[in-house]
Amino acid sequence: MLTLPTDFTRRITGAFGDDGAEWLRHFPATLEKYSQRWSLTLLPHFEPLSYNFVAPAVRQDGGEVVLKLGVPNPELTSEIEALDIYSGRAAARLIEADAVGGALLIEHLKPGTPLVEFGDDEKATEIAAQIMQRLWRPVPTEHNLRAVEKWALGMRRLREHYNGGTGPFPEKLIQQAEILFAELIASTNSLVVLHGDLHHWNILAAQREPWLALDPKGVVGDPAFEVAAWMHNPMPWLLEQPRPERILARRLDQFNEILGFDRQRMLDWSVAQAVLSAWWCVEDSAGCFNSTIAIAEVLSDLYDNNTTWIQYCSSV
Repeated sequence: MLTLPTDFTRRITGAFGDDGAEWLRHFPATLEKYSQRWSLTLLPHFEPLSYNFVAPAVRQDGGEVVLKLGVPNPELTSEIEALDIYSGRAAARLIEADAVGGALLIEHLKPGTPLVEFGDDEKATEIAAQIMQRLWRPVPTEHNLRAVEKWALGMRRLREHYNGGTGPFPEKLIQQAEILFAELIASTNSLVVLHGDLHHWNILAAQREPWLALDPKGVVGDPAFEVAAWMHNPMPWLLEQPRPERILARRLDQFNEILGFDRQRMLDWSVAQAVLSAWWCVEDSAGCFNSTIAIAEVLSDLYDNNTTWIQYCSSV
């Protein structure tokens, strides 16, 4: 009988509460259900598991696939819809899905080496920018994808959680993120379907194409928002560098050159999203708060000191 890792079960209950605990109780039956429905021979699951059970499998016809099971929730539903919209362009193909049951069967990307292992941050950023361009799609007339402004409501939950205060978050940083979200959302003129979480672990080496994305959040928003997840990753590597601000400045230069977005707007989104991500670390009991808020402060320092920002851009 499969025994799920303890850190995985803790993460599930931390993020989903009673629903997560109920999902874990029924997990063996759920795994058996979809293994039979999709004629799968399961192999050992990938390590580490985060918020979903993910394992390679072989279908009855010999096809290699990946089974993904999670607590049914809007995020998983949006992922299914986004993968369907992408139809395999610059992303893993969706083969089967059951949104109600929180189950997906997707293309197995091989060799599957994540871009975080590429070893050249400048080249990796170029690859990420090219993937972004190919992923963005017009927003369908009818859809169930979430909007960036709904994600931004997390700042309101933060305030409510701390009774109007900011708890361990620097007050200045929270105020900055609140203002930036409001201004950026109000000034967004073009909406596309975004991946929403395009960082170094969500772009893998593949055979069908050199690099393909996976695990999209499926969000509707400003294309310039897409760079934000890349800007505060990978952790802890980014904070371990002697001058992380130089790396961030160079990345913005690259995105500006390839994507054509205004540097300041990309930086604004990056600050706001990094703060929001730190809140999600608290909300989901994920244990990533310290590193995420630290990189948010590095980004904020770039934002606050325009003279230093210009010097970084010209010296990288």
